[in-house]
Amino acid sequence: MRGNENDARNKPLYMISVAAELTGMHPQTLRVYEQKGLVNPGRSRGNTRLYSQADIERLNLISKLTDEGINLAGVVRILDMRERQLEFETEIDTLRARVRELEDEVHELRMRERIVALARYEGEGPEQVMRGLLNKGAE
Repeated sequence: MRGNENDARNKPLYMISVAAELTGMHPQTLRVYEQKGLVNPGRSRGNTRLYSQADIERLNLISKLTDEGINLAGVVRILDMRERQLEFETEIDTLRARVRELEDEVHELRMRERIVALARYEGEGPEQVMRGLLNKGAE
């Protein structure tokens, strides 16, 4: 689901006049921001700039930061740190999911060790115990 949301947010939709209206910026300001690498709108077949919802959100953040007195060099640094933070958060989510998978595997291995230990105690072979558990689970 998250991938679909990102695809929708990044879909180039708005021409520069609409983007300027949505952000309260002059179209020339948007061109300057593009030139400085602050925003990278898509292009139509006719080479018209097309801004996505993500671009609009980024432009609004740039506007907020500059309104607070941060110069464009500072804005570039903040945007870079923000992007890196989002990448780290994604990586952390991936690592957490992997840790959960490994915890499940460890749990399963410990359960098997217990079963094998019980089987030795009761005189049955581990294969017989495992087969018996699988047959009970199928019933």
